[in-house]
Amino acid sequence: MLYYNMIFRKIIILSLFILTLCCNQKNYVSKIEGEQIAITDSLAGDAAIESFIKPYRENITRDLDSVIAYSVDTYTKSDGELNTAIGNLMADIVYEQSNPVFNSRTGKNLDMVLLNHGGIRAILSKGDVTKRTAYEIMPFENSVVVVELAGDQIMEIVDFLIKERRPHPISKLKVVVDEDYSLITADIGGEEIELERSYYVATNDYLFNGGDDMEFFEKNRNVFGLDYKIRNAMIDYFIKVDTLNPTIDDRFIIKK
Repeated sequence: MLYYNMIFRKIIILSLFILTLCCNQKNYVSKIEGEQIAITDSLAGDAAIESFIKPYRENITRDLDSVIAYSVDTYTKSDGELNTAIGNLMADIVYEQSNPVFNSRTGKNLDMVLLNHGGIRAILSKGDVTKRTAYEIMPFENSVVVVELAGDQIMEIVDFLIKERRPHPISKLKVVVDEDYSLITADIGGEEIELERSYYVATNDYLFNGGDDMEFFEKNRNVFGLDYKIRNAMIDYFIKVDTLNPTIDDRFIIKK
């Protein structure tokens, strides 16, 4: 009987040892299989979901396609060398729509606007202008930011524009260069730029954060977020003016 008890104990001990090994063993995934399902028109929609969202989709479409202004011509961001009609329009819109907001909050006025040429994502076609037009030209969620800069930072902006030789949209700033792209004059609102004075520059949050290498915004004296999307400013402006007729002008030119 003692012999069988000893055998039984050994079996229990061995079982516990094996169980411990099994509990401590790590499991690894050895193989993963999957299947790529392409999203195409052949996939059947859910009728209940389609029925639910249909009125919302129709309402949004109706709102986006409602005519709010008229463009007398077609304008693109490649129709000028150093300034373009559509770029001038966008910069002027930001100034006109943002300045009242900025003034109501601070008692101060904007001095100039600087946007980026690459931010214009579509043409402004001749004919009816809708809210969808604004979404096509400015599909991003960028908002207006006002940056307080010293005059020497404004001159950095001028140097940047001359170096880039691209029609970045500007408003209230005027730059004149010679055929070698050497600066002749630069002024804001018709007045000479004072190096120690503060200027309030409206731009967008992407550029304020250093986008398109506009690092001069880092040296700011103050920053004001207006919580006003550039696209919304465009829509508000389109509704207000009714007819769009922007031009290429002398805000950034080569004097020959």
